Amino acid sequence: MDPQKIKELQMIACNIREDIVRTARDCSEGVHAGGSLSMAEILSVLFFHVMSVDPARPDWPERDRFVLSKGHGNVGLSAAMARKGFFPLEDLKRFDQLGAPLSMHIDKHRMPGVEVSSGSLGHGLPIAVGMAMAGKLDQAAWKVYCIMGDGELMEGSMWEALMAAAHYKLKNLTGIIDRNHFSLDGPTEEIMGLEPLVEKVQAFGWRVIEVDGHDVSALLAAFADDAPGDERPKMIVANTIKGKGISFLENKTSSHFAHFKPEQAEQALQDLAEARAKIQ
Repeated sequence: MDPQKIKELQMIACNIREDIVRTARDCSEGVHAGGSLSMAEILSVLFFHVMSVDPARPDWPERDRFVLSKGHGNVGLSAAMARKGFFPLEDLKRFDQLGAPLSMHIDKHRMPGVEVSSGSLGHGLPIAVGMAMAGKLDQAAWKVYCIMGDGELMEGSMWEALMAAAHYKLKNLTGIIDRNHFSLDGPTEEIMGLEPLVEKVQAFGWRVIEVDGHDVSALLAAFADDAPGDERPKMIVANTIKGKGISFLENKTSSHFAHFKPEQAEQALQDLAEARAKIQ
């Protein structure tokens, strides 16, 4: 991969994080910050390199399908989609306001380019499995990508979907687990242990690639790994840091939902400016 392209994707991840911070400052109720910050690189790589989508034609039949199963991370998705051109970046200033297109949880009826309303956990991957089954039956070239939270894996419906995807050999489906090790209630291993997670997903019949979810190069390689002849669906277990990039939020349960005071937002933007400087 061209080093310049890698830097570009890293910069986009920084932009997404800055958008999240400003929205957490301006939105009176706050936003789900921690789990949105943790998937910034994943969103950057997907929307700006991997997926075939056209913001000018959100209903283009040949588009790749994307599902954010952890729908409470909509502030991160909204930033990525706005920067891709699906709607104006200015819409983030009205995030979660009455009548605004961007809501706390994803609403496909208001948000252009969204395939699935989500936020009630445990539903996104099952829907993505259905999409992939339809694509396979139609012999379509498009693919399905689904980001899920690790805390969401406490839902039994996710494991039913994992089992079904393997049974039906849905090679056109790629799942991404945002493995930031935290849920709303605390560390996942204290609330409901998931480890050994990689081995469990493999046992359910998936091809699993484990990566650093903040390493753009590693993510690009994982998405590009097609394993010709292997009909199993692919799962990328992306090890991430909840609240990534913000010094006072990283690896804290409290980062899950946050409203920033002006001075906190200033500190967060300074943290991100320092991270941006290291990329250049």
